[in-house]
Amino acid sequence: MAAGARRYDPHRRQRIIDAAIRVVGAKGIAGLSHRSAAAEADVPLGSTTYHFKTLDDLLVAALRQASEAYAPALVLREGEDLAGALARLLGEALEADRGRVELEYELYLAALRRPALRPVAARWCESVADALAEHTDPLTARALVAVMDGISLQVLLTGTPYEEAPAREILTRVLRPA
Repeated sequence: MAAGARRYDPHRRQRIIDAAIRVVGAKGIAGLSHRSAAAEADVPLGSTTYHFKTLDDLLVAALRQASEAYAPALVLREGEDLAGALARLLGEALEADRGRVELEYELYLAALRRPALRPVAARWCESVADALAEHTDPLTARALVAVMDGISLQVLLTGTPYEEAPAREILTRVLRPA
C-alpha cells in the first residue's frame, strides 16, 4: 500500500458527520466546509465530497444526528406534574452540556437560511410535539414546544443561568385550561 493511502473504512461517513458536529460546535456553521470537516475527521478531502455532495447534505446529516441524540424520555416522577417534569428536563439539558444545546439550536436555526435543513428541523419539532401530545392535546403540545424553545434560547442568548421555578410557572400557565 502506498504511503498515505488508507484501507476501506466503513465508519468514514460517520466520522465525517461527527467531525462536522465538532467543527460547528467550535467555529459555528460559518466555520464548516468540506475541507474543515475532512481535516477534523482526518480523512482526505475527496471523502467528504464523496459522502456529502454538498455542504447542505453534510449539515442535514449533522442536524439529523443531533436531533436524534436529543430525545429525552418524558417520565413523570412521583408527585410531579407535566409542567414540573418539562421544567426539570429543560434544566437537565441546559445544565448537562450547554455547548451541545447551543450546537443543536445553531443547526436547527440554520434551517432559516438553508431550505435543505427544514424537513429535518420540522421533523424534530413534530417528534417533540408528538411525545408531548401523549400527555396533553396536540395544540397545547405545540405551544409547549414553542415555549420551551423560547426559554432555552433566552437562557442561551443572555448567558443567564436557567431557573427551574419560573420555567415551571410559565409551562403551568400554558397548560391551564382556557
